[in-house]
This record gives sequence, structure tokens and C-alpha cells, in this order.
Amino acid sequence: MNRVPRRLIAGMLVLLTGLACATGFASSEGESVPGDATPDVSYTLRTALTDGRLAFVGATGSIKGQVNPDLNAPEGAIVRIKLINGDGVIHDIVVPEFGADSGKISTRGAAATIVFKADRNGTFTYYCSLPGHKAMGMLGRLVVGEAREALADDTGTIAQDPTAVGQPVGTRAPRHVTLDLETSEVVGRLADGSSYSYWTFDGKVPGPLLRVRVGDRVTVNLSNDERSEHVHSIDLHAATGPGGGAAVTQVAPGQTRHFTFKALAPGLYVYHCATPMVAQHIANGMYGMILVEPEGGLPPVDREFYVMQGELYTRERHGSPGLQELSLDKLLDERPEYFTFNGAVGALTETHELQAQVGDTVRIFFGVGGPNATSSFHVIGETFDRVYSQGSLTSPPLTDVQTTTVAPGGAVMVEFKVDYPGRYKLVDHALARVEKGLVGFLTVHGDSNDEIFQAPHDLAH
Repeated sequence: MNRVPRRLIAGMLVLLTGLACATGFASSEGESVPGDATPDVSYTLRTALTDGRLAFVGATGSIKGQVNPDLNAPEGAIVRIKLINGDGVIHDIVVPEFGADSGKISTRGAAATIVFKADRNGTFTYYCSLPGHKAMGMLGRLVVGEAREALADDTGTIAQDPTAVGQPVGTRAPRHVTLDLETSEVVGRLADGSSYSYWTFDGKVPGPLLRVRVGDRVTVNLSNDERSEHVHSIDLHAATGPGGGAAVTQVAPGQTRHFTFKALAPGLYVYHCATPMVAQHIANGMYGMILVEPEGGLPPVDREFYVMQGELYTRERHGSPGLQELSLDKLLDERPEYFTFNGAVGALTETHELQAQVGDTVRIFFGVGGPNATSSFHVIGETFDRVYSQGSLTSPPLTDVQTTTVAPGGAVMVEFKVDYPGRYKLVDHALARVEKGLVGFLTVHGDSNDEIFQAPHDLAH
């Protein structure tokens, strides 16, 4: 019996793999679509590294040159998407709602095709399913039926603007400060194609960064929106008194309560709702921070940012479309489906982005709402020049720190000078959480300096 050469076997396997990538795929209704079916709509994408991110780039027609372009199709259309590997990295393309999966392509120039019937009207996501690739930027929208804005735009965003840091206290003397806050229950964007029923302070997650001075007398007026369905309250870790204020601010819908406290100690503190079940209120978005500045205020810096980490425990699996609801079982078992910066997936990559110039000194007020997970806060490609651990502003800062640990209900203030242009990623160094939505961008503009960092010319842009 003649033996078949190994090279021939390998070649046959590659051919069979390629053929498998071109076969039909089931629609969401399970309807089989032949791979050679005549498409009503065709698109060609190539993979690429653009501006330090992985991406799909339109290769032909009206989407040519567009990064992660919107793909449009009439409802009921046969859609064909061809993917060309343009960077030599292993990739695929999937559209889970329609059962479309190209399989992996691993060599530059290799191609795969998905064919499916777009039998549902709506906005869906296509992306690369390789670990980390979606978080690195490989995702776009498939709009089926009448072109419309994504669900995220329909429902609005609850993501707090990281530049909303309030006014520094400067060198003023202590005074009486009044803080007006409103609790509300709103549906907001969670991720592309999905939303969540958030509970908020002032309609954002986190709530506003409150900024006072040590020695101030602070009156807090807490109102609960009349459309709310639950009682809410506030516990400020900066306040000395019963429940940090929570004991006297259990506010029913349509009502207002208030209390006054003296800011006795400088520091960066978390506040949150403390109405039972407390963890449920926090998980739904009811947390924020209050900065008690020391006498004379904080030293000036070029940029200040406000970032908080939290978890969401949805009944549906991560990535499911539509309105998501809280799972109490997952909350009690500490099994979050999402980790977020500032309340939503993409809050600090799509909705808002941190911007700076080479030479700027950056200060980040960072806290963890939780309610359960500890953060290992890290900025990839940077070192913290100063870390005010646990939000203490009176202790000497740690210097030259790579990663800092922040407990649930805890905070940290970090400062660093940005010396080189590029896009720097904010992460929790428990890096599996990137796959659940936990990443932000700090984009630094300006001239490069080869003495600090020198990249190969073909990767520099």
C-alpha cells in the first residue's frame, strides 16, 4: 500500500479548512443558507493594525478605507461578508445573532467567507471572537432593515464624562457648601445593541465627583425622582455620622431629605446608596466619589480625570442583545457578566476618551464602586509617578508604581507625566476582565522622542 506524503495530507487539510469556511451558515431561525447562494448584499473586509488597534477595514466599494464600517442590509437579504487577513495575525469574523462564523484564518492573504440570511430587523454586532481582539477594536455594526441608530443611541448614555471633575477649591477658606443630588432609575446604553435599567445619582454612572475642602460644612440635599420605583439613600465615606448620612436619607420617590456634616479629613472618598439590599443598589450604578481637598488645595496639574470601576450582574450572558436585567443569584455568587469603567462598555473608548498632550501631567481620581471585585488599576505603557494609596492625601505618595490595588468602596489618586504620543489603555490587570468590557483609552498627542521610545517605521502609525 502506497503511503500518502505528509505534505499532500497537510495541503488537503488546508484545502478542506478553506472549503469549510465557505460553507453555508444557519440563520437565527435555523434556516440553512448554502455557501454558494447568490447574495443580495456583499461586503469585503480586511484585518489591519490601525493606530495601535486591531480593526476591520473596508476593502472595496462604499466602505473602502473605513475602519469597522457599518454594514447595511435589507431585512430578509442574503448577506455575504468576505474577510481577508491583512496582518498575519489569527482572526475570524462572527455574527452570533445569525449563526455566522468564518472559522480562523491565520496567514497574511488568507480569506474566509460567511453567508447568512438577515431575517431579523435591528442593529447587531460583527466582531473577531479571538480572545482580546474584540476589546482591541475588532467590532462593528450590522444594521438590518431600515437604517437607524444603534440601541445605544436610542436609549442614551449614562456613562459619566471623565473630564467632569468639578472646580478645584484653591486657597479659599472653609465655608458652608450645599450639594444637591437626585436619584433616578433610567434605561441606558450598556453595550452595542443592549441596554440596562440603571439606578443613578444625577442620571450618570458614577454619580458626580463632589469637590469640597477640609473644614467645610456640607449640606446634602438628596431628592428621589418621582418616577422611581424604589427608596434610595446616600452614604458618604467622607462623612462622620450615622451611616455616613444613610440613616437620615432613606428617600421615597418624589421626596427630598437632607443632612449636614463637617469635612473633618482630607482624602478621596467613595459614596454610594445604602438602602437594603445595598449590594443591589450599588451594582445597578449607585456610586460616586467625593474629594475633600486639603488646606491650600491640590497642586495644579495639566489634566484631571474621573474614573470608577464597577460590575453588572445580568441574567443574560455577556453580549446578549436587548434590555438586560439584574440577576440576584449572580450578584450573591459574585459572578458578574460585565466589568465597566464609568458604567458601560465603551464608556472610555467610544462615548468618552481621555486626551492629553506630550509633556502634560495627568491626575486620575480612580475609585471602585464594586460592589464585590477588587481592582488592580494599571495604565499599559505608563508608570505612575505618584500614587496616593487608598485615597490618602496626607500620607507621602508612593513613587514609580506599575499597578495599584483598590478595594471595593476604595479609591486612589495617581499622577504621571506623559512623555510619548500614542494610545494608552486603562485596565484592571486582572486582564480577563477586558473581555467583559473593562478597558479605557488615554490618547496622548504630540511629537515622538526616539530617546524615550523608538518603533519600527511600519508599526509607528
